[in-house]
This record gives sequence, structure tokens and C-alpha cells, in this order.
Amino acid sequence: MKPLIGISCCVKPFGIFGTPNHAASDSYVRVVLGPVGGIPVLLPAAGEAMAPEILPRLDGLILTGSRSNVCPDYYDGPPHAEGTPEDHARDATTLPLIRAAIAAGLPLLAICRGFQELNVALGGSLDQRIQDLPGRIDHSTPSDQRLPRVRVAKAHTVRLQPESPFARLAGGVVQLPVNSLHNQGVARLAPRLVAEGWAPDGTVEAVRVKDAPGFALGVQWHPEYDWERDAVSRRLFELFGRAAADWAAGRHLAQAAE
Repeated sequence: MKPLIGISCCVKPFGIFGTPNHAASDSYVRVVLGPVGGIPVLLPAAGEAMAPEILPRLDGLILTGSRSNVCPDYYDGPPHAEGTPEDHARDATTLPLIRAAIAAGLPLLAICRGFQELNVALGGSLDQRIQDLPGRIDHSTPSDQRLPRVRVAKAHTVRLQPESPFARLAGGVVQLPVNSLHNQGVARLAPRLVAEGWAPDGTVEAVRVKDAPGFALGVQWHPEYDWERDAVSRRLFELFGRAAADWAAGRHLAQAAE
């Protein structure tokens, strides 16, 4: 059986009345159906109580990107600038979900906002607008997102730690070109995270959870946008998919033995 892959959702207004909807980009659904080789399961931003109920039913978890920022209350940061999008329902759902997934050994892949959530969930903090800091480059999304190339164009390189999981995925290459669509970034790295990739300005772009009992990696860029043309992005999802398939096989064996 194909593994069930949870995909974190945001709460977004929809329609002429701005009705709150739980939503995730189609790009995550397609990547799960594609190189991950799983069945996508959209996880609503339904709060902390969902984690113990849903995790035993999943074989992997993808933490998605989003336009919203993680609320600074979770890392004792200053208030966001006026107009900065937040998603309190998502924060209340994903942060405990991350901790529970890692404790269980459930395969976890964190992308962009999900990467930032991973850092905060494990005790790290964030810079809210990297582009405003001295000596840093602008990692943010251009205001006009109608051009498809905005999402897939390579914006800068990431220097990979030699012999790291990411360097092995890249075939030993230690300078990996990536897209870049974020404002927030790691300020204080969580104690349980190991940085394994950095942008030219020093921004942390790739991490692993050093003591995780299962697959637990995070990237600041967006491999879900270019896996059809970028071999490293595809291999990242294939590796995650194999971990999820192994988890699913073990889960079904355990259920059969009960």
C-alpha cells in the first residue's frame, strides 16, 4: 500500500465573503503523487489536539511553505510589522505536530515556512525580514508572482556541508543552486538542529534533526516547484518517499500482528 503523507494546511480567506478555508498548494499534492509515491492527506489547521489523533494514521509529514509568518510569541520575538500575514491556527497545529512526529520517528520534511516552524518548535528563533539586516541579501518573493519562472528560477547557491545528507543527494556537489521565496529565516538555531546548508550571506538553508529516530530534514527553498526539472529536488522527495514507504510497511505489519 502507498504511504499516507500528511500535508500541513493554512487558513486562508476564500470567495467573495472571505470564508476561512483550510488550504495547501497543489504543488505539494502533485509531488506526493509523483516522486514521493504516496497518497496526499490534507491536514487542517485544527489545533493542538489533532496531533495524537492523526499521527498514528500517517506514514510521513510534509510541512509546507506559506506567505504567512510564524507568530513571534512562540520564540519571544518582537511584534511583526503592521500588515505582516500571520496564521495562528496553523502555528497552534504544526508546532506540537512537529514535536510529536519527531518523537515518534515519523518521516518529516519541512519546506520554507515549515523549515521555520521546525526551528521554532525545537526552541530556535527567527529573523522576520532578512532583507532588512546588514550584509544580507533579499530572499523574498517578488511582488509579481504571475510569472512561472519566479518559483523555479535559481536565485542563489547554497553551500552544503560535505558528506551531509544534502551533499550526498547532490552527488557530492557542495554548491547547490536553489530558488528563494522567503522573508523569515533562522536567527538562533534550535539546539536539536544541525545546519548543513548556507546561503552566500550566511542564512541557514538546510538542516537535519541530529537526534531524530527517523527521517527529519528541512530546507528553506522550494523543491516542490522544480522537481520535474531539478534532479536534486526529485531525489530529496524520493528519499523521503522511501522512508515513508518503510514506515508504512512497519505500521501495517504491526497492525497485522495485533
